[in-house]
Amino acid sequence: MLQHRQCASKLLSGHGIEIGALHEPFPLPSECRVLYIDRCDESIARGMFPEIPAHAFVHVDMVMDMDARGLELCRTGGCDFAIACHVLEHVANPLRAIAEIFRVIRIGGLAVLAVPDMRFTFDSRRPLTTWEHLQSDFARGVTESSDEHYVEFLRSAAPHVFAQPPENLVHHIQRARTRREHSHVWTSETFRAHLLQSLDQLGIKSSVLFESTADENRIEYFSIWEKR
Repeated sequence: MLQHRQCASKLLSGHGIEIGALHEPFPLPSECRVLYIDRCDESIARGMFPEIPAHAFVHVDMVMDMDARGLELCRTGGCDFAIACHVLEHVANPLRAIAEIFRVIRIGGLAVLAVPDMRFTFDSRRPLTTWEHLQSDFARGVTESSDEHYVEFLRSAAPHVFAQPPENLVHHIQRARTRREHSHVWTSETFRAHLLQSLDQLGIKSSVLFESTADENRIEYFSIWEKR
């Protein structure tokens, strides 16, 4: 387990949710209670991700698609914490997802947010997501990532598919969409800047309690924010 996550977990208490844990749930103190949320249950996820051992998937307590309807089954202010580690890069509309995460936590509650830093992943050859892109998706109420997002993903993560007959590309795009591969990419610096801009635009008051950047941990921007 990543050491910075283990240290940060000591800040959590009470009951909350984790979105998109898949097979790597966040480490929690024993006294915490958590419900796992994902866009499909673990039996469907096993079929989508055959490379992950079948026994490793967490049990999904509530099926909710962040892109389609947000966290509609979660009560406003009903959680002591909400965890979204390596989730925001997959969703079509990150600003809307951030709004939903902060909506469901109480005043004084904690949002645990992490995204992979593109410099340390298969996204390293992709252009950075811009603030204008995020704003546009939010303003237009986008609920599904376009083909262009997945073509960009494939060019960086699987460039060999472009040596295949052109008609095969449709299949690869659809597979990437089904697995909901990365739509957006950030460095630790650009994500932090976009997160602060998002909180300001959404009118969310929050302060950071813990941070670890990829320059320190070699994989992700990780942070815990207290809702004020």
